[in-house]
Amino acid sequence: MSLRGRVALVAGATRGAGRGIAVELGAAGATVYVTGRTTRDRASEYGRPETIEETAELVERAGGVGVPVAVDHLVPEEVRALVDRIREEQGRLDVLVNDIWGGELLFGWDTPVWEHDLDNGLRLLRLAVDTHLITAHHALPLLIERPGGLLVEVTDGTVEYNERNYRVSPFYDLAKVAVNRMAWAHARDLVKHEATAVSLTPGWMRSEMMLDHYGVREENWRDALPREPHFAISETPRFVGRAVAALAADPDLARWNGRSLSSGGLAQEYGFTDLDGSRPDAWRYVVEVQDAGKPADTTGYR
Repeated sequence: MSLRGRVALVAGATRGAGRGIAVELGAAGATVYVTGRTTRDRASEYGRPETIEETAELVERAGGVGVPVAVDHLVPEEVRALVDRIREEQGRLDVLVNDIWGGELLFGWDTPVWEHDLDNGLRLLRLAVDTHLITAHHALPLLIERPGGLLVEVTDGTVEYNERNYRVSPFYDLAKVAVNRMAWAHARDLVKHEATAVSLTPGWMRSEMMLDHYGVREENWRDALPREPHFAISETPRFVGRAVAALAADPDLARWNGRSLSSGGLAQEYGFTDLDGSRPDAWRYVVEVQDAGKPADTTGYR
């Protein structure tokens, strides 16, 4: 896969899936603008150490060009300025990845709406939905100036899975379902401009926050299995990054327009692997093993 000469914007690339996607686009040779709220000089409410500068350096190390830009995607003026900068510096935008989230600290598990903190729930929706719409509003006019553009809306869960399963709380559920639907809607508008929109979900991802939750590092992540055996199906953030890079390099990209996709499903289609050489198919595993109440066993799933 070669994306040399292509320009990508990964909105929400400080850590997690956004960082993995930015790095893999860089590994394919792209110029990648990486945005977020945490820089070396200013932290978001997460209070975590990862920064957009670190992400840009990882992009460079992988072989691409990384450009960190501090942006709050809830502020339209900041997003507009970002797109104006990309237009001025590059004259094009080929890939837009909407990975903005920021809601990890705002939802309660299995909490009905009347028990859920209302301010947190509404803030979660703004961070998960409004940010994506604001970014699409300002960035898509540049993306559609050339045929072949790609919009990736990153969410949690495929359309099929989310239709059948209650996702954590009404606020979280609505946020993740909305992003899937958003990609489907954008696809109807973008097809007229020879561009493609998809929604994409990673599986059980070993993000920085998830590794911290289990008290492990990437090097020893399997030490978490006694506590949570189904964590055996987990994947690195680079896996979903390789899914985006494969999509962006596909000359027949338009066949996916409006589809809800997963990292594991696209690995079967394109043949890429995670960093350890495996192909974890997390959403099939979740349905057939984890949700079915079977003992953890990834045989045939990675």
